[in-house]
Amino acid sequence: MYPVIQNDNELIQRYITGDENALASLLKKHQKKIFSFILMRVRERALAEDIFQDTFLKVIDSLKGGKYNEEGKFLPWVMMIANNLCMDHFRRNKRMPVIVDSEGKDIFNTLRFAEETKEDNIIREQTVKEIKEMIELLPADQREVLILRHYAEMSFKEIAEMTGTNINTALGRMRYALLNLRKMIGEKALAV
Repeated sequence: MYPVIQNDNELIQRYITGDENALASLLKKHQKKIFSFILMRVRERALAEDIFQDTFLKVIDSLKGGKYNEEGKFLPWVMMIANNLCMDHFRRNKRMPVIVDSEGKDIFNTLRFAEETKEDNIIREQTVKEIKEMIELLPADQREVLILRHYAEMSFKEIAEMTGTNINTALGRMRYALLNLRKMIGEKALAV
């Protein structure tokens, strides 16, 4: 009998030695975070499910083929595979992702105000549109960290591992993303 809680490396070793249940445990352990990340990037549940399955097919091929050597970094490794598959999809279809929550809803459409009037709704929709436009204007590395941190709820350590940088670089990119957004908001306010 195996201990109830096992780290990713133990589960990987069990899977490599033939224990299919170990892969199921890994999948169950990380499924929500990986699927939410993919769904946030592609915004379509069916497409996210396809990319999620493709991600785990690549994981299985790598593990069975002896190509996994990211000891201690399983989740960032899988997230990088998922990210690459999402980017492949966008390159093929030449379109930009919309930011969604873990339920597949556009995060900006989930903002609600008490007793919202038609005027409030128009203002909210315009604000959401402007924020999306501002986020799209950020440099790609800053936009990526902002999305991973706030919408995929990844830690800076996970972001650093996934992006192949260090924590200070991830923190710096987030800081500059927020500073740039504040600057854009300030410039917009002055222009009005």
